[in-house]
Amino acid sequence: MADEFEPKILGILCNWCTYAGADLAGTSRIQYPPNVRVVRVMCTGRIDPAFILEAFSLGADAVLVSGCHIGDCHYIAGNFKARRRIALTRKVLEEFGIDGKRLKMTFVSASEGALWAEVVKNMVNDIKKLGPTPVQKRVKAGAAHAAAGAADADLAELQKIGAGKKVEAAPVQKS
Repeated sequence: MADEFEPKILGILCNWCTYAGADLAGTSRIQYPPNVRVVRVMCTGRIDPAFILEAFSLGADAVLVSGCHIGDCHYIAGNFKARRRIALTRKVLEEFGIDGKRLKMTFVSASEGALWAEVVKNMVNDIKKLGPTPVQKRVKAGAAHAAAGAADADLAELQKIGAGKKVEAAPVQKS
């Protein structure tokens, strides 16, 4: 089973509850799959849907957002905001042809290390059933830098035009 698909899952976790719950799972030596790469945010209400779309564009197979239980947010209503944003982001993903099951929101408190382990196990199993992400990874960094350099040259030409300086009639594309 060496070539079995192992999903790459981005976990965006609330600092005060879920991150502490994940830490508790680790210190309690509760076993769960190592497929989740964690990013800690102060509050799930801070998560911009662009972060999630970026994760998929960079090759994540799924995104797991987890925060305080409803009514227990350290920032009053951050988890309410996150829940609404995640629901809307899921609809956007589906419009792009990405299964909405690849984006999940859960609520895990600091004392629920075992629940965190269960959430991760379930997420990994669900994504294994779905298979690898249908999103093609972005172009390699070298190609992106080359394209950015060409764009900088074009902007420099536009600035010259705006300043009234003479420019070539047809600038030569650099390769």
